Amino acid sequence: MVNFCSFLMNYFQGFIESLSKERRGSLIRCPGEGEECQLRSSASLPNCISDWLKRPDLRIVPAFSLPEDRLNMAASVRCFLRSGKNAVSTLGQRGFHKSAPASAQMMVRDALNQAMDEELERDERVFLLGEEVAQYDGAYKVSRGLWKKYGDKRIIDTPITEMGFTGIAVGAAMAGLRPICEFMTFNFSMQAIDQVINSAAKTCYMSAGRQSVPIVFRGPNGASAGVAAQHSQCFAAWYAHCPGLKVVSPWSAEDAKGLLKSAIRDDNPVVFLENELMYGVPFEMSEESQSKDFTIPIGKAKVERQGTHVTVVTHSRYVSHCLDAAAVLAKEGIECEVINLRTIRPLDVETIEASVMKTSHLVTVEGGWPQFGVGAEICAMVMEGPAFNFLDAPATRVTGVDIPMPYAKILEDNSLPQIKDIIASIKKTLNV
Repeated sequence: MVNFCSFLMNYFQGFIESLSKERRGSLIRCPGEGEECQLRSSASLPNCISDWLKRPDLRIVPAFSLPEDRLNMAASVRCFLRSGKNAVSTLGQRGFHKSAPASAQMMVRDALNQAMDEELERDERVFLLGEEVAQYDGAYKVSRGLWKKYGDKRIIDTPITEMGFTGIAVGAAMAGLRPICEFMTFNFSMQAIDQVINSAAKTCYMSAGRQSVPIVFRGPNGASAGVAAQHSQCFAAWYAHCPGLKVVSPWSAEDAKGLLKSAIRDDNPVVFLENELMYGVPFEMSEESQSKDFTIPIGKAKVERQGTHVTVVTHSRYVSHCLDAAAVLAKEGIECEVINLRTIRPLDVETIEASVMKTSHLVTVEGGWPQFGVGAEICAMVMEGPAFNFLDAPATRVTGVDIPMPYAKILEDNSLPQIKDIIASIKKTLNV
């Protein structure tokens, strides 16, 4: 440590002395031993680097961007290192060793971007196409930087014609490529649903398994905010109804990265349902998930919170709502087991049944409409399976209201599941 301090002190000494004498004099007076540090050009900076390191609000100290501030910082470090053992003790007081380098925070959009980047680099057959995905970096900046890195042949801007570019993507998949077809929103996928269902989903079966269609259809799904009825639908049940498709609905950044990489590598067509309101939400990424080899298997749910009183099954954005509701109920002595489906088709029935057998109660939560929805299918599977005999009360569904989405905010809020609705349904199921 002493050698390291000496190295830094000599480095900054050389840096300061490399400036012209006049420039040095106008900015800094480096103190001698026993003197206090005098930094004259920026009164907002702390008097000494040791004081700066001890500040409780170190995380919000602004970056040193002006040339004068950089010079002052250099002088402060020099003064700090002159204190010898005090430098070591000050660093120890800050407790830098307590931070965990193995984990890092990442927003969902960045996790999706990283997954596509790694797969584009790994497999030259992978390419991305869609509206504004290239030069504009994507409508939600999910494809930021990919066009500059991979060029026009692999990151392709298309006209506003979903049926056209979706058909091109499906044909490319049949020819041996691995396209990622982005819809600016899945509401626009209705323009191309014939290509998704009749061309992509059914071809493997109709060719007796001779022709695979390895394609990913991805984009934001479900309600956003203030975009009314035509842009607020959840397509999870729509696409999960169709055999031949795999349907994925991630929640966290880790989900997004691991599942998207698996979807791109899959030989079947995968509908990848993201959520616009989750794009900017940061999540902790484990050390394992930061690896280029990290994937999450399609068809496997995750228990996000262990519990003993009620099983809460959900997907996408509503995992957050359910975890918040579970935290509130825990204060009242009700322990909820929250299951993040991750995949809608194939559904991980085993994980759901095992949880219901433990808790004896079931609540499903989704943002889609109630009739023939994801929750309805889960309830039916539990009723038809071995977990039915373990239920102590009827299963309960929390869904969006059975109307087209209103535009007014207060009506929109009341058309979608809220935390209070989840809490009320859980209490109703438990009869408390």
